[in-house]
Amino acid sequence: MCSDSAPIRILVVDDHPLLREGIAALINGQTDMKLIAEASNGHEALAQYRLHPPDVTLMDLQMPTMSGTETIIAIRDESPNARIIVLTTYGGDVQVVRALKAGARGYVLKGDVHKALLDTIRAVHAGEKRIAPEVAAALADHAGEEELTAREITVLQLIALGNSNKEIAAQLRISDETVKSHVTNILEKLGANDRTHAVTTALRRGIIGL
Repeated sequence: MCSDSAPIRILVVDDHPLLREGIAALINGQTDMKLIAEASNGHEALAQYRLHPPDVTLMDLQMPTMSGTETIIAIRDESPNARIIVLTTYGGDVQVVRALKAGARGYVLKGDVHKALLDTIRAVHAGEKRIAPEVAAALADHAGEEELTAREITVLQLIALGNSNKEIAAQLRISDETVKSHVTNILEKLGANDRTHAVTTALRRGIIGL
């Protein structure tokens, strides 16, 4: 980077203080970057973004009160050109798609921070998009598959919480037969052998959370 160029101003958003400290140390060791603000949740992130507009924002997905994807949408509503990199432990293809649709321009797994984060920051700041290779592979693995409907995701979430078909029917005010139909569709779309397999697959891919 040229000596007369301003450093890349970075906001880091994550609810784990130790992770923020590690990222701060990594960033502040670079001559072309500067950590200007931190936040532990989505609401703080919005406030810090307004106070200290960054060049690049690092965003966790799983946070209390307001998810990372919701925060990305909120930031981009106010600043459509915001450059945001998702920094997460979750590599599920559905999580990735949601984040990218929300406007994220990069996706780095927390386990790859030391080898990938700095180059991703520079690339995204330069206007590129960067997705971790294993994340891109997960996207490719499920490209073209039929997505679960919103109602099917609700049914699957209730299954994951231990509800029987009858209990799901009562909660959603639908018939047992309708629940069975939803379950059949869920198993087919996820390529699952049974309800437990469907839940584990959905959790791994980021379709549902617990």
